[in-house]
Amino acid sequence: MRAIEFFSGIGGWRYALGHRGTVSRAFDISPGANATYAHNHGDRPLDREIATLDPDLIAGLKADTWLMSPPCQPFCRMGAHRGLEDLRSRAFLHLMDLMTILPPDHLVLENVVGFLGSQAHELLCSRLRAEKMHWREFQLCPTGFGIPNLRPRVYLVASRRPLPALPLPVLTRPPLAVFLDPLEDCSLYLSSEQSAQHGPGLALVRPEDDISACFIGGYGKRFVGSGPFLRTPQGIRRFSPREVARLMGLPSGFDFPESLGRTQRYKLLGNGLSIPVAQWVITHLFPC
Repeated sequence: MRAIEFFSGIGGWRYALGHRGTVSRAFDISPGANATYAHNHGDRPLDREIATLDPDLIAGLKADTWLMSPPCQPFCRMGAHRGLEDLRSRAFLHLMDLMTILPPDHLVLENVVGFLGSQAHELLCSRLRAEKMHWREFQLCPTGFGIPNLRPRVYLVASRRPLPALPLPVLTRPPLAVFLDPLEDCSLYLSSEQSAQHGPGLALVRPEDDISACFIGGYGKRFVGSGPFLRTPQGIRRFSPREVARLMGLPSGFDFPESLGRTQRYKLLGNGLSIPVAQWVITHLFPC
């Protein structure tokens, strides 16, 4: 497979693709995401607005697969629910236009649950029908893949060939303790004033728990509703970026450039992809 990774972020789809194929080109406009991608994958995504991509550029990549996680804000429950009218949907709309002239052989998409049944979802399905493609849709969460972290998402996998009906994995979730750093960073702990002010509304978990709230991009700035906080004998603390990365299923070798601060790292992870779930979805494109 030769894939194009749209909205590439830190390269989640590339990790999920693994040895099954290569990424011909990745596209993203976030400097921090592109620096992290290059730091881990060796090549830097093209900093280009997807809404302005020229068909000749896409055709020249000779890719047969599109991998994408379009901006979720137009569809998430905390947003304005403007769907395709949201300016952040311009890139997705442009890709749908490109599909009419440069349709891929395979397409894999991830987004928030609110994408399902939206106008964007209907538009994508209409393009797939026009190309006589087969597709499957799933509502999946890492908690069903041995990861003690909630991240419900919609996944769509499409192909020109029929797709198999694969059984979901049956995995036991280990406790959060397995994902924690061996040495704690004391600067992650909330002050007594912060604990008193925000503590009652936080999604508190303990190391022995086997489930935790979903991390969002604002985890480094917000308290309530931004993700789980760990309660230990020493107090209440945030999860470290490395701990969040493990809960996203990123490999042990994944790292950030030193130039990126902690808040930027949280943002990139919160906008990222659950790798074990994405790997299972991609497996549908590779019949035994």
